[in-house]
Amino acid sequence: MKDNISNLTFISTFLLLEFSNVRELQIVYFFVFLALYLMAITGNLLIIIAVTLDHHLHTPMFFFLLNLAMMDIGTISVIVPKSMAMSLTNNRSISFSGCVAQVFFYIFCLASDFFLLIIMAHDRYVAICKPLQYERIMHKGACLQMVVIMWITSLSYAILHTGGTFANAFCSNVVNQFFCEIPQLLKLSCSKTYLVELGLLVLSCIMTLGCFIFIIITYFQIFAAVFRIPSVHGQKKAISTCLPHLVIVSVFVFSGVCTYANPPSNTSSGLDLVFSVMYAIIPSILNPLIYSMRNKQLKTALWKLLDLKFPSKIICKHLQN
Repeated sequence: MKDNISNLTFISTFLLLEFSNVRELQIVYFFVFLALYLMAITGNLLIIIAVTLDHHLHTPMFFFLLNLAMMDIGTISVIVPKSMAMSLTNNRSISFSGCVAQVFFYIFCLASDFFLLIIMAHDRYVAICKPLQYERIMHKGACLQMVVIMWITSLSYAILHTGGTFANAFCSNVVNQFFCEIPQLLKLSCSKTYLVELGLLVLSCIMTLGCFIFIIITYFQIFAAVFRIPSVHGQKKAISTCLPHLVIVSVFVFSGVCTYANPPSNTSSGLDLVFSVMYAIIPSILNPLIYSMRNKQLKTALWKLLDLKFPSKIICKHLQN
């Protein structure tokens, strides 16, 4: 199949961007992606199992973290296995239906991640700013309701964008990205219907900016409440519960800005690919590491899960804190 196709209303196969034309480097990239994938899957699975089995972690914060880990597994599984297969088989093609599925599930998982970050910010706000009302506000029914709304909203969002993208007629099948990404697919459109999806993307960006402003305002209120705590130990304990979430939000924002703040071009540089990998893959790897390193309860649960010999004094110290 030729790389450039014109005057077609339907394309059965898309050609994704390969990382290298050199066969030896393709094998290297396969093992790099394999290592990243295994790291992400292992870290997030450990969190899911630890939160499920340890009754001390059956709280709203860890319930939302469990859902975040599930979505991180989904996000990286939508992209990385196909990239690994491309490097191993030296075949960069993906079927039309495969591209549709990749866009749908990637948008669904990414939107779910984002909405969970908003919910987790609200959870920290209630825990620190309204501690006496926490159990009344963040009860089990309310948490389940928030997660169900998040899933329904993310599903509707994914259907809307996937439908808006693939309603277009494509004049080329060469995608300037290593996975099916909506902005790159819209560049291939040869019909004016792409303006509908472009408008939806702009609206999504505005809504995303508004949600990030909400998170920033929420944390201003949280830190204002923390600084009113008379005990220094109390301040440190309150900040320690917020820090992992704040770091994850920062990674999410930084990687997204690096990826999409660059001026559009018809060619992809090595730096663009690095930013794309950072945005699509790295958060799924970092999220479990950040939470497991910064949260003593989760760290203790992971040690128990792995059945490692952990010094009893350190365990007692963690439980006391």
